[in-house]
Amino acid sequence: MNNVKYSDFVRDFSVDTILNRFVGDYENGINVCQEICDHHADDPSRVALRYERVDGSTGELTFHELQQRSAQFANFLTSQGIGRGDRVACLLPRTPELLISLLGTLRVGGVYQPLFTAFGSGAIEYRLERADTKLIITNPEQWPKLKDVAGLPRTMLVADAYHPLAGEANFLFDEAQNGQSNEFEPVRLGPDEPFLQMFTSGTTGKSKGVSVPVRALPAFWVYMRYAIGLRATDNFWNVADPGWAYGLYYAIVGPMLLGCTTHFNEAGFSADNTFSFLERYNITNFAAAPTAYRMLMANEKLLTNYPGINLRVANSAGEPLNPEVVNWVRRAFNCRVCDQYGQTETGMTACNFHELSHIHRDASMGYAMPGYRLVALDADFNEVGEGETGELAIDMENSPLYFFQGYTWGEKSPYQGRYYLTGDVVISNGDGAHSYTGRDDDIIASAGYRIGPADVENTLLEHEAVIESAVVGKPCEKRGYIVKAYVVTHPEYDADDKLIEVLQQHVRNRLSTHAFPREIAFVTELPKTSSGKLQRYLLRQRAQDELNG
Repeated sequence: MNNVKYSDFVRDFSVDTILNRFVGDYENGINVCQEICDHHADDPSRVALRYERVDGSTGELTFHELQQRSAQFANFLTSQGIGRGDRVACLLPRTPELLISLLGTLRVGGVYQPLFTAFGSGAIEYRLERADTKLIITNPEQWPKLKDVAGLPRTMLVADAYHPLAGEANFLFDEAQNGQSNEFEPVRLGPDEPFLQMFTSGTTGKSKGVSVPVRALPAFWVYMRYAIGLRATDNFWNVADPGWAYGLYYAIVGPMLLGCTTHFNEAGFSADNTFSFLERYNITNFAAAPTAYRMLMANEKLLTNYPGINLRVANSAGEPLNPEVVNWVRRAFNCRVCDQYGQTETGMTACNFHELSHIHRDASMGYAMPGYRLVALDADFNEVGEGETGELAIDMENSPLYFFQGYTWGEKSPYQGRYYLTGDVVISNGDGAHSYTGRDDDIIASAGYRIGPADVENTLLEHEAVIESAVVGKPCEKRGYIVKAYVVTHPEYDADDKLIEVLQQHVRNRLSTHAFPREIAFVTELPKTSSGKLQRYLLRQRAQDELNG
């Protein structure tokens, strides 16, 4: 497939061609569980999920088994009056129970609501109240958080009847489904009805609601098939947590939509565990955030213990992927890693593609997904030319795969005319591709220059002493702002003034004189969200405090 030119594919692209692969259609309705599960259940041996629990026990579930289990869960929900449009939340790690709950909710036409297991009671309460959630499913490890949640809906506990907490929940997971029929006719929804209730990460304020409609499915299909490059013969593992968009959209819905096997590893992320899992399950198609790749790269010496790793392709999303990591993946695994871009609101919209041929640029988010038109806009919302910087936007009128309907409760308007504004600043490469520069509020204005933090961070990461870096603007009376870098170094390097000078000179030589970090602080770790994204606003506040203090 990768001998097909990107430009030719985009020219001939049709949404109807994708929709023709589905059981349902927009006119008669679509049930997402039917599309991602039942559609592939005729072969009783076809595996949908392979999983490994935190205690080391393993197992697998076929599409046929999930069809029956989801029907039992759907019949339970119906017995409780939960159905079309109702939100059902899961506060569970990557386990089979999460997948069964998701599929059963979708089968009744309900709306699945993910909750990340690192959330505290306040974050859980806000999301449950906002969505008017009807049921929350959790396990004994997460149960104590619910005690402080006001207005708690009905609860379901993944535990047996002998567990000390069994009597505190309204329902027990297995017990509630015992005796339920394993047949349930899927409830079909219209294209604009929601099947997922997401929330943005909310690092700078209250999280905004994002309802994902059924018409998102074709976009998910295109991303998995052509950007991820998922093939029927692949063993696919996306390490992202399904409590967040990338994990839910593209570790569960996406691969199952194509009828492929996905993998769950309940254990927390570590380099040793990841290398071991890649070898043990013969993973051929891998997806992770740049944070994960950098951790693997920092522990490259462990690779000699796992000679059986056999990756065909790799993918990265969440934040820009620096050239050093791209080169390391090629050297370590003999495969290409493709950088891809998206948001909770829109799903993935810009990609470097495994299955379509095009020019690959290091540190570039790539080209618009087929079915989208992406542009960069200046301050007056005019489209910029080649080599110019602007805010990345989606031309909604010319993007037939675009599905975001606005924030669920109208928390904000991200639109300007026919454009959806992403808030991300990019450079136009002139051929339909863009390179990420930073968030609009991350751009550093120093002595008349506009400096993208990603450029400086990537340059610092090229130096062998640096594991991670984050760059912000620090207020300066003379220059407006100066570039300040926070750097995590390898332990064998002395984090001292001499290394500061070396790194500054490195950026001067590799990037530019005006963009080098005039201040560098060495830190043991960088602040990140629970999904692994860098929280630059905390570092900006720290730089401001340094100035004030």
